[in-house]
Amino acid sequence: MSFSTLVKDELCRVELHNETCCMKSEIFGVILTGNLFSNEKNNRSIKMVTENAAFARRIYSTVRKVYGISPEVAIRRSSRLKKHVSYSVIFASMQLINKMLYDFGISAFSDKNNPAKKTLRKVCCKKSFLRAAFLSGGSISDPEKTYHLEISTRNCFCAELIRELLQEYGINVKIIVRKGNYVAYIKEGENIVDFLNIIGAHGALMELENVRILKDMRNSVNRIVNCETANLEKTVNASVRQMENIRFIRSSIGLDKLPENLVEIANLRLEYSEASLKELGEMLHPRLGKSGVNHRLRKLDEIADQLRDNLKRNTAK
Repeated sequence: MSFSTLVKDELCRVELHNETCCMKSEIFGVILTGNLFSNEKNNRSIKMVTENAAFARRIYSTVRKVYGISPEVAIRRSSRLKKHVSYSVIFASMQLINKMLYDFGISAFSDKNNPAKKTLRKVCCKKSFLRAAFLSGGSISDPEKTYHLEISTRNCFCAELIRELLQEYGINVKIIVRKGNYVAYIKEGENIVDFLNIIGAHGALMELENVRILKDMRNSVNRIVNCETANLEKTVNASVRQMENIRFIRSSIGLDKLPENLVEIANLRLEYSEASLKELGEMLHPRLGKSGVNHRLRKLDEIADQLRDNLKRNTAK
């Protein structure tokens, strides 16, 4: 079962606080998001299609409670995929259609469709509308893979209304056109969590938060490991370079030609190749800090470089 299905199953169990206004807001969201109007002669209807049986039952019972009329329900099985089932909730009664269109100010069977916002005056109604919009045309990616939530609709006004409502909660929503549909989408994990909280998917919200925490922890661990690995590699490379320079000085002029403090650190580096600067400094008498040890080793590097330059010049002559 996909994460989207889990979220929608939970939303279908959300109880409405104010039955009349919130139920109408859900119906408004379903109709406006789906916008499946048939304008055939003598066969005007509104049809909502879903693969979620719980959502189909919710819409059926909600319409029946609010308007006292039962819509038609059709079940269709795919001829190719026997397990694939879709449910159609059809509002074919002109009495029902006229009541809904009057409530929502929708011109369903004309080219212009600019619904009234009077249905969404209350906060609870706005949440119910957004919940229905997601149930009807929404989807959410598996948070283990990526953070992406979208609501697809054929109605430009609906996409803009969704963005306007969510902006009131500080949620960043963008709209794109995809295959003739208007898609309002959210990419940030924190905004998706806020959206799930608004529409009442608290169980899915907790699961998403757990995934976010685990992913953040993994990312933090990876950053620490990568940093430690880089530091270790840097330390090893520096140690190898220092030992090569010390051996070159010893074979060229001998370490006894160096100042006593450089001889001491050179012998320690040759003997303890894997020791850190701090550990080398603690072996010196008197002890020396990391910066002091690094200064002496850099002096050895400079001496080795000078000897190599002299050798090249002599060879060239």
